[in-house]
This record gives sequence, structure tokens and C-alpha cells, in this order.
Amino acid sequence: MIYFLGKFLHTQFEAFSFLRLVDYITARAIGAALTAILLTLFFTPIFIRFLHRRGFVDQWRNTGTVSSYDKTGTPAMGGVIIIGCILVSCLLWCNLINGYLVSVLTGMVFFGIIGMIDDVAKARRKSGDHGLSEAKKLLLQAGFAAAFTVYLAGPFSPLPADQIGAFYIPFLKAPLYDSVLFYLPVVFLFVIVVGNSVNITDGLDGLAIVPSVFVIGVLGVFGYLLGRIDYARYLNYSYLPGAGELVVFSAAFIGAGIGFLWFNAYPAQVIMGDTGSLAIGGCMAVLSVVLKQEALFLILGGVFVAEAASSQIQDKIGIRWLGRRIFLRAPLHHAMQHKGLAETKVVIRLWITAGILALIALATLKLR
Repeated sequence: MIYFLGKFLHTQFEAFSFLRLVDYITARAIGAALTAILLTLFFTPIFIRFLHRRGFVDQWRNTGTVSSYDKTGTPAMGGVIIIGCILVSCLLWCNLINGYLVSVLTGMVFFGIIGMIDDVAKARRKSGDHGLSEAKKLLLQAGFAAAFTVYLAGPFSPLPADQIGAFYIPFLKAPLYDSVLFYLPVVFLFVIVVGNSVNITDGLDGLAIVPSVFVIGVLGVFGYLLGRIDYARYLNYSYLPGAGELVVFSAAFIGAGIGFLWFNAYPAQVIMGDTGSLAIGGCMAVLSVVLKQEALFLILGGVFVAEAASSQIQDKIGIRWLGRRIFLRAPLHHAMQHKGLAETKVVIRLWITAGILALIALATLKLR
């Protein structure tokens, strides 16, 4: 809204020439971040009281750790605030007809709706194990992933035609392969796996939101560089016209994430629930795909990868196939707790790890 209004006013009236600032992505990114953080700080206490009154609180689920009892009764569905503040901020500061932005916002909202259905079902049934079934969640996510792959390969794809089937890995200048036939199945699986990785990680106060801010922040840097033809050529990356708009989205996410952490830090006054964790996973997956950084996510999102991998290995291979545990506890953060580490120490150590991985991901820009 501010973006379009500012462009109209400064081109039509000399008195509003100062509004040419909306033409600068960096200026709008700052505005988006400040808007999101202020909205989050203002509305979260109100929303917490609403969740208490409606009974939308975390339901107990046995994870084998003492902390699983501590979370019971904490207002859940805090992800509604994160999503809402990001959307309002983007509505004000973004170019809403940008294909990259529309893709990411759609992924965030769709996955967030799936999470909200799950959270509401858990609250009504008063059980952390009786929300939306895993099969139904995967079916809905697969539906989005399939539609997204068709969109990428179609005429309305935000990607340049010569980049649709290209799959890049860090440190290599040329794509590993360039084939739509092989690339789109990778996108389909990537969206589903990454979309669930944040949900698996979100088990301790403040644990998921900080690594998410690191990941989205670094991808925003990539969006800015790849969206400028001079920087993209200098760094030997393919130019993605319009990708710079994702910087504004990333800034809005960082602002909302920091504001949410104010209330989500230990001891949490609110948790994001599946609404937030699935929404973040969804937008993270789509953002990585449209920026052609799927392989980089293995480094950048290493904390989420380790959490998801440990959980799936334990559940699918260990318990279901072998009939025994492979790890003492899963996912990773519960394994660390099982060894005697306090919750806050586990969270901060994983934050530090996520920060280091973010720096390594940024280093690939020049090492390439």
C-alpha cells in the first residue's frame, strides 16, 4: 500500500518527492522490519489473553523429558501473530504483484492454515496426540507441493525460462544438472520435507524462531544479490529479475520473529504451535526454491536438517523397521536434554550452531 501510494505521489506531485524512497528496496526493508516488530510487540499480549480465554493452550504430550510437562497450558497458536504481522507489513511495504513474493506468501499461509487446523483439533480434543493425522497433513502438503511445481514450470513462473530446471549446489558455478524432468520431483520432496522440519524442531522455548530468523535473513541477502544484475554477475550467479523484493519479506519476517521471541523466550508466555512452525517451514521451503538454493539449505538450515533427520531415523527406521530405538531420544534437542543439559543451554547452543551455519552459508557467495 505504501509502496504503490508512494510511487504514485512522488511521480505526480513535486511536494512528495521524498517518497521516492519507496523505490529503494533497503528503505522498504527497514520499514517492513520496524512495522512487523512493533505490531508483534503490541498485539501479542492481547492475543495471549484471547488464547487463554478460548482454551487454545498447549496440550501435554509425553516426550520422555521433564520439560514436556512444563509446556502444558501455555497458550499455543502464536504463529497466527507471526503470520498476521508479516502479512500486514508486506501489504504496506511490498510490491504485491511480484511473483517471488506471491509464491512465498502463499506457501506461508497455506502451511499455516494446515497448522491452525491441527492446533484447533488438539485444543478441542485436549490431547497433543490427537490433532490432524499425519497422513492428512502430508496429503495437504503434497497437494501444495504438486501445485507449486506445476506453477514453477508454467508460464506464470517468476523464474527465468532458462533457470526453471537448473539445480545448483554450493561452491560450483555451473548447475549440477539442468532438467525440468529431474528438478521438479526434487522441488516436490524438498517442499514437504523442509515444510515439516521447523515443526519437528519447535519443542523448546525459543528454539525454532531464532534459527528461522537466521535462515530467512541469509536467504534475503541472496535475494538482494541475485535480484541485481551487477552483483549476480560479479558473484557468478544467475540473475533473477525481481528477486530483490524478497528482501522486504525477509525483513518483515525478521521483525516479526524478534518481536515473537520477546514472548517466546524461556519461560515462554506463548508458543507458535503448528500454525507457526508449519507456516515458517512452508515459506522457508518456497523461498529456498525460488532462489535456487535448495542444496544450500543443507548447510544454512543444518539445525532443522539434523532435527528432522534424527526424528525420522528414530521413528521410521528404528522403531517401525527395527523395533528399537537408535538414539536415546529424538529429535536432537531431546537427545541433548537426555544427557543432562538444561533447556536454556540446549536452546542457546543450537542458536549458536545456527548462527555459525548462517555465516558458512554466506561464505559460499565468494567461495563460489
